[in-house]
Amino acid sequence: MHSFRTEIENPIVEKDIIELADKIELFHKGKIDEEKFRSLRLARGVYGQRQEGVQMIRIKLPYGKVLSNQLRRISDVSDEYSRGRLHITTRQDIQIHYVSLDRTPELWAQLERDDVTLREACGNTVRNVTASETAGIDINEPFDVSPYADALFKFFLRNPICQEMGRKFKVSFSASDDDTGLSYMHDLGFIAKIENDVRGFKVMLGGGLGSQPRHADEFYSFLPSDKIIPLMEGVLRIFDRYGERKSRAKARMKFLIKDIGLEAFKTLVEEEQNAIEFKSVNIDAAAYSKTIPVQVETPKIEIENQYAFELWKSTNVIPQKQAGYVAIGIKVLLGDFYTDKARSLADLVENYAAGEIRLSLRQNILIPFVKEELVPFFYTELGKLDFVEAGYNKAVDITACPGTDTCNLGIASSTGIAVELERVIKNEYPQYLQNKDLVIKISGCMNACGQHNMANIGFQGMTVRTKDKLVAPALQVLLGGGNVGNGQGHFADKVVKVPSKRGPEALRRILNDYEANAKGLSFLNYYIWQGEKYFYDMLTDLSNIETLTQDDFIDWGEEKKYVKAIGIGECAGVVIDLIATLFLESEEKIENAKISFDNEVYSSAIYHAYSSLVNSAKALLLAENKRTNTQAGIIKQFDEEFISNGKIDLGVSFAEFIYQIKEQAPSKEFAYHYIANAEKFLEKVKAFRTLERTPNLVL
Repeated sequence: MHSFRTEIENPIVEKDIIELADKIELFHKGKIDEEKFRSLRLARGVYGQRQEGVQMIRIKLPYGKVLSNQLRRISDVSDEYSRGRLHITTRQDIQIHYVSLDRTPELWAQLERDDVTLREACGNTVRNVTASETAGIDINEPFDVSPYADALFKFFLRNPICQEMGRKFKVSFSASDDDTGLSYMHDLGFIAKIENDVRGFKVMLGGGLGSQPRHADEFYSFLPSDKIIPLMEGVLRIFDRYGERKSRAKARMKFLIKDIGLEAFKTLVEEEQNAIEFKSVNIDAAAYSKTIPVQVETPKIEIENQYAFELWKSTNVIPQKQAGYVAIGIKVLLGDFYTDKARSLADLVENYAAGEIRLSLRQNILIPFVKEELVPFFYTELGKLDFVEAGYNKAVDITACPGTDTCNLGIASSTGIAVELERVIKNEYPQYLQNKDLVIKISGCMNACGQHNMANIGFQGMTVRTKDKLVAPALQVLLGGGNVGNGQGHFADKVVKVPSKRGPEALRRILNDYEANAKGLSFLNYYIWQGEKYFYDMLTDLSNIETLTQDDFIDWGEEKKYVKAIGIGECAGVVIDLIATLFLESEEKIENAKISFDNEVYSSAIYHAYSSLVNSAKALLLAENKRTNTQAGIIKQFDEEFISNGKIDLGVSFAEFIYQIKEQAPSKEFAYHYIANAEKFLEKVKAFRTLERTPNLVL
């Protein structure tokens, strides 16, 4: 159906892109339900935004590594299909906004020419695998985690076990015990360790942010590196089978762990290893593409403002474990920069560093492998791009999600207040320019894309309503979050809600009190010492809505009076299933199973067939107006509704029929019979559905 040429050499990628183009055409023709189509495009990085008729495109960049040629390609795509602006996210992705849906397949095809993908950047999938931006150069790291993050990303990309889970799944790698990958707030977090000369990881499980943050549990104190992929496969299979699917609010891994308990979950994962093809996956770190810095002559540079240069060096230049090299941090306000600067940066690092950058979890850019003698030259060149603002990863470096700028879920402006708070710190608290212990983060809603509830000082977009039912933008002030290290952290307390325009005054009071009374304590320890009530008493008068002025009804960065407008969020890939669409999907899953079988990837073939079986059973339950939730629940319900009373005869229970997947090793013979069973089952349920709808029909 599509009318463009992909020019993609990889047939799997080409099939992906053509499928998206075909499904867009079917959607326009009314052949695919809107909600079902949403699920498909989200898994391909195409996300609806606040403005009608355009999409946000999320580009998946594992552990934030971007090569010069990739950055130039992303810039070309942004110019061609969008507005020339790039946005760095808190998961080391790049987002492009204002893209026409119809042009997304060709945009994707252009990106893939430089090995950049959109696949599974959104939706109910394994999201971008993040890592410490200093991985590979960190002076404290036991080893470089980049090869392990890379292997994990590649193993689970397009893997059938994680295409249609109940919710998204987030993974991180931390280079050292500093835990700069923030393992404690991830579904799976890995912290690099060495025991008895064996590389491995401390594994954290079941963390998350959102409206109900949960600290991850320690799953393994040490797991050898060859076991991380089998472990994650087991975790994903159990999450897929038992995870909530009816209620978005309870569908994350953290709720499943809370419901069944850590030890019960671990038992299920260990039992699942019987059905996993690869019990050990050795990751050859030596074969990983090595970073090779260029060798160039050092240009002679005259620094005009020596004070500014020394200040910048003190905050933005980071020591490397490689002798003679440093890394340079670029503070990117709100993570937004333009393609002209991106291209110049790509050229600079290609010609004078190692041809790569790293995107950080705080929406910044890190340039590794800069020769120490080239630092003045880089300062001069980056200055031409306005990329030498001091304060990289310091208190003045505030993280914020896009909020009401483009996000459907945004309640109040996170970017507007971030700009104002940075101005306050720079002008009134210049000493914080070099303070790395104070972390400030802002989100436009409770979903915590700006990670506000793990910050020392956090702000969350909200609203307040007057007695006259007038609505004004507001901020929930959160205090006391922070990363302690080695998998330990604190989540912030919700202290008080204030009108947004009083946010700067709230920050001033907090900082003034800290300056006067902390006696050398870090902000986190100072908050723990004083306690929540102390700060509530300090700020509570700012929450008084009886004294609102006209200015309080206008959000930061806006000129018009505030209007609360929240759309349908797509962070979780909301899906409303139709029976016919489900049957069609079951057929597609069986076809995918046969393709995997022909390619001798038997574990994938079996899982595609399993997904078809669950899908077909779900379709028939919905046709009978039965509510469905977890996959395990669907299997149990199907037995109760159709097998135990003889409506459908399988010769065994449906549970016995389908759960062979966790009892049998993924052999060729088992895969062949399991696919055949899935095909026969689909025929049976479709025939039953037809008979139910037309009872006088003779089959």
